[in-house]
Amino acid sequence: MKKNLLFILSSLIVFEASAQEPADALRFSWTVPGGTARQQAIGGAMGSLGGDLSATFVNPAGLGFYKTGDAVFSPAYRFSKRKNSYFDRTENNEDQKFDFGTTGFVLAHGNNSKKIRSSAISFAFNTTANFKSDILYRGINNQSSYSQKFVEEIRNNRPIDITTAGEKFPFGSSLAFNTYWVDTFATGGSSYDFYSLASRLVSTGLIQEQSITNRGGIYEGSLGLAVNMNDKLMLGGSLGVPYLHYSRASTFTEADATDNPNNNFDYATVTEDLRTEGLGFNAKLGLIYKPQEYWRLGLAFHSPTIYSLTDKYETEITTNTESYEGLLTDFSTDYTSGSASEFNYTLITPYKFIGSVSYVLREIQDVTKQKGFLTADVEYINYKASSFHEETEEGIESDPTTKPYLISLNKAIDNAYKGAFNFKVGGELKFTTLMVRAGAALYGNPYKNINEEKGNKLNLSGGLGYRNKGLFIDLTYVHSIQKDVHTPYRLESAPYAHADIKSTVGNVLMSVGFKF
Repeated sequence: MKKNLLFILSSLIVFEASAQEPADALRFSWTVPGGTARQQAIGGAMGSLGGDLSATFVNPAGLGFYKTGDAVFSPAYRFSKRKNSYFDRTENNEDQKFDFGTTGFVLAHGNNSKKIRSSAISFAFNTTANFKSDILYRGINNQSSYSQKFVEEIRNNRPIDITTAGEKFPFGSSLAFNTYWVDTFATGGSSYDFYSLASRLVSTGLIQEQSITNRGGIYEGSLGLAVNMNDKLMLGGSLGVPYLHYSRASTFTEADATDNPNNNFDYATVTEDLRTEGLGFNAKLGLIYKPQEYWRLGLAFHSPTIYSLTDKYETEITTNTESYEGLLTDFSTDYTSGSASEFNYTLITPYKFIGSVSYVLREIQDVTKQKGFLTADVEYINYKASSFHEETEEGIESDPTTKPYLISLNKAIDNAYKGAFNFKVGGELKFTTLMVRAGAALYGNPYKNINEEKGNKLNLSGGLGYRNKGLFIDLTYVHSIQKDVHTPYRLESAPYAHADIKSTVGNVLMSVGFKF
């Protein structure tokens, strides 16, 4: 089973129809959403607490605690440092970005009914994912060559002739073949097979370097609605429309680690450019129940987000085989009418369940006299539930290779990832007009550990708040420690490695608002 999965993963990377890979599904779902400064200071735990605009994106039932309106603006500044390790060598890089947390307003209406005490509606905007990162790693690999994945793809599509090999895979293998990174050799008579010129140098080591520039994010607008039933049960729901924009510029280079000018391989470089864009739709439902005055219990469900996305992808390969065939470059756009390949598809992200409990110190009707709270959330996300689906236009016949490709891709996702739990805790102490807050959040490992792949994210947060005469100002710092992996290529018939990515991310948020 493991060998079959590795074949699927390796073949998907350069499939001729599009540029999706299993990592894309995880990238768009293993995220740390933004929020208001108050919510982020308590670890993001808003499943049973309520009374904050960010409840729109966590548990919309929390809007039921509003008795008056709120307007909130939440600017943020994010900075990060990364250590990327590959074959015992470590590279450092950093980046920074201005962004926005939960911003918008809530309208609340009191009701004299014994059953419905109040209702609220919210209009909010939030950054639910930030893709900005710069990754650089390098090392000497004496296990395999990047080009071996091209050889595997060609061989796994046999019978295939030289002409077909040079045209069938315009986003990888054909470019490698046309620049002689991959070549043929005679196996007797008129028979021949394919091999990599670089793979002959693996025993002496290949210098490999990967540089990736990721940009973009997911920005969601949402409409929330909640009702307060007799101050005991809050019910709420929200509809979200996320806009996803992602771009990746990637350059992978491998070179001869020796100074021999006559071994028919000096270096090869793969340059890729991917741009993904589209809109989605999701829904969130929740309830909060107060069994006693001091306790709040919350339950929420986040539906999968259904995205309609478009990829624009292009790549080029340059190979220097020294005196053998010299320096050659081939472009995918030479096979796609001079422009980037475009592919439309549907992505369905995982669903999420949230269970929560809060203990409010001095829980009374006048919230200005409450002394603080403790709160905790547990989230379950089934990452392997992500799936890609064909999206066709009426009257246009779909490519017959697309459906089986997406079936294989979804199988690879199902076998590469698993469900995981996230844990969030936080608290607040109130001193008249001033508040002190602290929290923590642990995002669990989404990988099934096929090739010793593991990841997690730990957030530690603290903040201050000020409330006086309808004006509120919150300031928060979130320190995030993240561990992840990046695999430049996967192979069926040889060992392959991944880079270990360790990041520290600082996020400074401020929320300014007023009640009306």
